[in-house]
Amino acid sequence: MTTLSSHEITGLLQAWNRGDGQALETLIPLVYAELYGSAQRCLARGRRGNSLQTTALINELYLRMVDWHALNWQDRAHFYAICATQMRRILIDLFRAGQFQKRGGGAERVSLHSSAAAVWPDAKKDLLAIDEALKRLTAVDERKSRVVELRFFGGLSVKETAEVLKVSQETVTRDWKLAKAWLLCELTG
Repeated sequence: MTTLSSHEITGLLQAWNRGDGQALETLIPLVYAELYGSAQRCLARGRRGNSLQTTALINELYLRMVDWHALNWQDRAHFYAICATQMRRILIDLFRAGQFQKRGGGAERVSLHSSAAAVWPDAKKDLLAIDEALKRLTAVDERKSRVVELRFFGGLSVKETAEVLKVSQETVTRDWKLAKAWLLCELTG
């Protein structure tokens, strides 16, 4: 697999934005591994081998991504930030619905909640509680909420999160620590 620079990925995103379908075909294999890693970290905290739900999340993200050509992409970091937000929304929607149909003709129905339960026993309750707590955090401090979304759901590094939010890495580290403490208090009552 060819590795492109951040600048080249940004160029592909902007070409896709202008309607170049070939740019999307070139982009997908280049970002797949990074998106897969983010989804895997998000879904399988602490357990390996959960490719089913990781693949399902990436497939759902890809299906939504096809309609994103009209977005005005700023850069690679902006792309991953949007993906992180979408992964969070997909997970919340799936856990609320309680079911996820695996894409494909005649494919069997797969419950993402039951698959995730082996990894994260209280996944539905926990994820929904985290989502509600993040909404409350957004009302208090939107940037800290975005840091959590980008790091937890998107799997972005401190450096990547700083790029997306256009703040220093030290600010991201400080916000991450404060947001985790705030969420812990919120979630444990």
